[in-house]
Amino acid sequence: MGHIEVSGLTHVLPDGRPLLDEVSFRVGEGAKAALVGPNGAGKTTLLRLIAGEMPPSAGTVAHSGGLGVMRQFVAGDRTIGELLLSVAPGRVRAAAAALTAAEAALDEHESSQLVYAEAINDYTDAGGYDIEVVWDACTTAAIGLPYDRVRDRRAGTLSGGEQKRLMLEALLRGPDQVLLLDEPDNYLDVPGKEWLEERLRTTTKTVLLVSHDRWLLARTADRIITVEARTLWVHGGGFAGYADARRDRTARLDERRRRWDEEHARLRRLVHNLRQRSANNDAVASAYQAARTRLARFEEAGPPRSAPREQRVRMRLRGGRTGKRAITCAGLELTGLMEPFDLEVWYGERIAVLGSNGSGKSRFLRLLAGLPSPDVPHRGTARLGARVVPGHFVQTHARPDLRGRSPAEIIMSEHACTLNDAMRALARYELAPAGRRPFETLSGGQQARLQILLLELSGCTLLLLDEPTDNLDLASAQALQDALNDYAGTVLAVTHDRWFAADADRYLIFRADGRVEESPVPVWHEGRVARDRSQSPG
Repeated sequence: MGHIEVSGLTHVLPDGRPLLDEVSFRVGEGAKAALVGPNGAGKTTLLRLIAGEMPPSAGTVAHSGGLGVMRQFVAGDRTIGELLLSVAPGRVRAAAAALTAAEAALDEHESSQLVYAEAINDYTDAGGYDIEVVWDACTTAAIGLPYDRVRDRRAGTLSGGEQKRLMLEALLRGPDQVLLLDEPDNYLDVPGKEWLEERLRTTTKTVLLVSHDRWLLARTADRIITVEARTLWVHGGGFAGYADARRDRTARLDERRRRWDEEHARLRRLVHNLRQRSANNDAVASAYQAARTRLARFEEAGPPRSAPREQRVRMRLRGGRTGKRAITCAGLELTGLMEPFDLEVWYGERIAVLGSNGSGKSRFLRLLAGLPSPDVPHRGTARLGARVVPGHFVQTHARPDLRGRSPAEIIMSEHACTLNDAMRALARYELAPAGRRPFETLSGGQQARLQILLLELSGCTLLLLDEPTDNLDLASAQALQDALNDYAGTVLAVTHDRWFAADADRYLIFRADGRVEESPVPVWHEGRVARDRSQSPG
């Protein structure tokens, strides 16, 4: 069993802006704590500080029991073996690196053979071969194949959900007793999310996770840690009582500030009155000086912390009128993934595309986004209707065209507008503070909001959204749903967000056996109908 202790932690960004200011909290042995808060508030940075990946500006971090870390994005051109090694204990990673180097340098000289033999012993002592037995169970559970058959396979051949499931299996089965999980539910389908919820509930490990999935938070977190406005506060109960606790806290902070303002005004009036009286009465002079001293000390102590400003993300997805048939598919088959199917999507419809990972949902959106000349192998036909202009939200945020460019620069160059116009648009999406930072330095949620803003500015009349809420904070996800309700266009959204999917008109189900079927209700399991939002937890 392990724990996490954070005390007086402060982090200042390279440009001098404070991101976290003397935050403190503790996650005890076996606890399941969730980090929530606005995108860009510092949740991922806090996890990196705890993991020791960057030094704090001030304060301390302590933990026990070994630390396993899952980052928000599973990226890089790695093999499955390298992917699993990336979440192994540090001692195993170091021994594996030394063994790889010794193997590469191996030749006929006795010295290199001795180095190689010593590296094998070190890897054994570090538990490397023991953990490979665990990895065999992980690959078998996640992708149905033993480790020795897939260790050299490229991780990119797996879906995002399969990669996440594989890493979660390794962390939950591994020796580390403290887990830092940054958006662990991203890319998981609903059965995968339910598996994760069950494992988090039953594990004895201490877990600190970042998530915006309300179902997962309600089922797993026994405390909620909110990061906002450079500070942090802890709700000691589960997610069901979080909204009420937040309202109560805001009311208390507002009341404390109101009382401070009233006392400040009273002291200022007292000093003013005594100053006027002391001008003609020396006996009042000492009282005047005492009142001045008291006011100075009161102002030096400063006001109590104000309640954080509520987020106001204002999305204005406009769209436009198109032909009655927005999309027509006839005998469409993505090569090797599905049986041929027919589909008609009408102008103004909201269709949620559901199904297991690897069933072809993301490729289907890519095909539609690339019409009339898609680069996705397929048979049959897919056509867009008159005046249909597709806009594609990419699930992994893998946008090489945006790397190295700031949001303001991207908007100005792609939409021929001034810096002031670009900053005003970014402000509506709560992105103005990040307006001049490179795209790749933005948080996952900020990147998602920027993608949505670019779709808004493009004037597209068909939105192809691939897991749009995965990295959005709660307020941003609700703002997106509100904007889609007002959107004058057609929406196809691949999603595993049970809350988000409830707003769809109908559902396109990509089944594991290759069939594609329509349903009037969401279907998350083969042969099983999902609960509606009225049955949501909390």
